Amino acid sequence: MIPTEEASARRREIEEKLKQEEETLSFIRESLEKSDQLTKNMVSILSSFESRLMKLENSIIPVHKQTENLQRLQDNVEKTLYCLDHVISYYHVAKDTEKIIREGPTGRLEEYLGCMAKIQKAVEYFQDNNPDSPELNTVKLLFEKGKESLESEFRSLMTRHSKPVPPILILDLISIDEEIETQEDVTLEHLPESILLDIIRISGWLVEYGRNQDFMNVYYQIRSSQLDRSIKGLKEHFRKNSSSSGVPYSPAIQNKRKDTPTKKPIKRPGRDDMLDMEIDAYIHCVSAFIKLAQSEYQLLTEIIPEHHQKKTFDSLIQESLDNLMIEGDNIVSAARKAIMRHDYSAVLTIFPILRHLKHTKPEFDQVLQGTAASTKNKLPSLITSMETTGAKALEDFADNIKNNPDKEYNMPKDGTVHELTSNAILFLQQLLEFQETAGAMLASQETSSSASSYSSEFSRRLLSTYICKVLGNLQLNLLSKSKVYEDPALSAIFLHNNYNYILKSLEKSELIQLVAVTQKTAERSYREHIEQQILTYQRSWLKVTDYISERNLPVFQPGVKLKDKERQVIKERFKGFNDGLEELCKIQKAWAIPDTEQRDKIRQAQKTIVQEIYAAFLNRYGNVPFTKNPEKYIKYRVEQVGEMIEKLFDTSA
Repeated sequence: MIPTEEASARRREIEEKLKQEEETLSFIRESLEKSDQLTKNMVSILSSFESRLMKLENSIIPVHKQTENLQRLQDNVEKTLYCLDHVISYYHVAKDTEKIIREGPTGRLEEYLGCMAKIQKAVEYFQDNNPDSPELNTVKLLFEKGKESLESEFRSLMTRHSKPVPPILILDLISIDEEIETQEDVTLEHLPESILLDIIRISGWLVEYGRNQDFMNVYYQIRSSQLDRSIKGLKEHFRKNSSSSGVPYSPAIQNKRKDTPTKKPIKRPGRDDMLDMEIDAYIHCVSAFIKLAQSEYQLLTEIIPEHHQKKTFDSLIQESLDNLMIEGDNIVSAARKAIMRHDYSAVLTIFPILRHLKHTKPEFDQVLQGTAASTKNKLPSLITSMETTGAKALEDFADNIKNNPDKEYNMPKDGTVHELTSNAILFLQQLLEFQETAGAMLASQETSSSASSYSSEFSRRLLSTYICKVLGNLQLNLLSKSKVYEDPALSAIFLHNNYNYILKSLEKSELIQLVAVTQKTAERSYREHIEQQILTYQRSWLKVTDYISERNLPVFQPGVKLKDKERQVIKERFKGFNDGLEELCKIQKAWAIPDTEQRDKIRQAQKTIVQEIYAAFLNRYGNVPFTKNPEKYIKYRVEQVGEMIEKLFDTSA
């Protein structure tokens, strides 16, 4: 049981807490009462504010709606006024622009195009809104007049500012690729920059708004004429400078050129300087066409719409390309006529040109890409024509060498090299410069399966075979011609000279290597032929030396008096030798051996043979009393005989 004191204390504690709780409750009640009062006051204020807002809204909304309507009315009025101004402006376009359109676009292209834009809009407006109005016809006529003026301005700018490219500049352009090691490009400014910009603006307008393509015809006609004039100017430049040393280039390029002489055509013996100039001019004109055509295409792409560029370019280059092809055909035609006359040196004009055409064909093909098939086929047709004509010339030349009928006429009286031989060798030597071209000519006429797999080695073998054929035909003809001579010795000298000339000519050039491709023993064969002819010639001296050779001399005993018959034989031997020596020396002195080395060799060999036999004869009979007048028979000392033989083959002796 809890003690009484603890219970009292516990009660007091509880009473204290209860009193505190009552005080707290009383505070909360007071606070709630105040809060309720504040809430009532706030509700009263808000109710009053809401009432005022409603009154304000009811007053403002009608004003706002009225203002909005007024604003809308103002906008409509402004739009109506703007539309009226815009419509009225179309009626003023003709009047506002007529003066400028009449005066033309020269010097004020942008302003003019601005006027044309206004006129075009007026046309569109009247067509859409008032197609029967007289104003439509007015602006239409003005638009057409403006378009005509722009077309006229296009033509005028193109005509006044298109100039032929100077020959010197064309040569520089060609030389950049061919010879000059420089990073600088030679650029062609066909039209001044400002003029080009105007032309581009006009062409753009004519395509987009003018619905006109006539200006493209104007363009290609004017540029075609300038291209043709540029190439013709280059050709004329060659003619004027043909007598000078080389073809001059501009100082800027000349200073950059390599330290080699100006490029000139290789001088070919028997060729005409004027002909060489014509060949060189044509070759340069072909290169010029490529470069100028490339440049023309670049210019064209800036002015002509893309889908019209190829066709316009095709038309632009036709005249110049046709002129080149016609000139090439004329060269082919002249070559054919030369073949008929058996003038084969003229045919050589085809070789450098054909080589250049084939060399530049890839560039040609690239330039003509996209043109008509007829345009693309022009160069291949010319190349084929040249190859066919060249191959025909080669074959006819070989046949002419074999069948040349000139046996009795024009035969050299001195047995020297025949004109046929020198001409044939010269022709073959000139072919060396064009080995690939000549080989390809021959290959182009082959129908065998091997020809279809054409290679440079195949071409080289064909050319070797051809050269061997010409040399074989020449040898047969020379043998036939040699029979014209009545004297076998002169015939031998003739063949010796010709064979020796052929061999030396082969050895001095690459011909011997080319011949060796198909005939390894050709050189040895010619040497054997030469030696054979020397032996044949030496037999002509037998009728002289036979008189004094030991087998034909009488045998007698020393100290025994000669019989009359023996003395007579010795006299006849001396006389026969003397007469034969004098006759042969007289005849053979007029013969010729142009090769100094061969001439000395043959004379020395003959001198040795005759002197040895004559010395033995003199030693045996010089002191024999076979005559009372020894000086009558012993006319020459051994040395004198040698001196006489030394003068053989020397017409100046």
